[in-house]
Amino acid sequence: MRIDIITVEPELIRSPFENSMMKRAIEKKLAEVHFHNLREYGLGNYRQVDDYQFGGGAGMVLMIQPIAKCIEKLQLERQYDEIIYMTPDAKTLNQATANSLSLKKNIIILTGHYKGVDQRVRDKYITKEISIGDYVLTGGELAAAVLCDAVIRLIPGVLGDETSALTDSFQDNLLSPPVYTRPSEYDNMKVPDILLSGNFPKIEEWRADKAYERTKKIRPDLLDES
Repeated sequence: MRIDIITVEPELIRSPFENSMMKRAIEKKLAEVHFHNLREYGLGNYRQVDDYQFGGGAGMVLMIQPIAKCIEKLQLERQYDEIIYMTPDAKTLNQATANSLSLKKNIIILTGHYKGVDQRVRDKYITKEISIGDYVLTGGELAAAVLCDAVIRLIPGVLGDETSALTDSFQDNLLSPPVYTRPSEYDNMKVPDILLSGNFPKIEEWRADKAYERTKKIRPDLLDES
């Protein structure tokens, strides 16, 4: 998978890709991530990328010309499955979306900034818009990193255990059951006997019951969607 990220703050987003799981995915050549500084496509001597919004109001807007130049240059080099815009006024990222995107080959992610991008960018180039929650960040860089993490970890070979991602919360519209590790007893708190029994069918049944109980208590809305 190749991911091209367009941003006005490339240094802000590099760190997550230089550590942990995403670093290993890149080193294994299971994922490529490229950063494109929008200012390199800016207008005039000052590389302008934003301007005041028509109609007045506070906040600057990213202009269409630099974004168009960057996207079109990338499109000349390869075909993209999705061009994604990270914005709070979009459908919220969920596990189903991450699963779907993990099957793509080439993706562009455009990160917003200031008051966002000229609407014509969204109309002409964007194929999918994604939010990571009902709140506003300074820019879309951190949101793009969240999306990439959620997607890249699903690529076969990235995680040490191929089945690990399949048992994550939300994969089946349920939260994950409680998990335990050694010691089996700490401060008078014991691991449930069933997990120590070696009876794996019963263990899976226990986990399914606990997943349902947790979901019903904490996120009953997920049960309505299933």
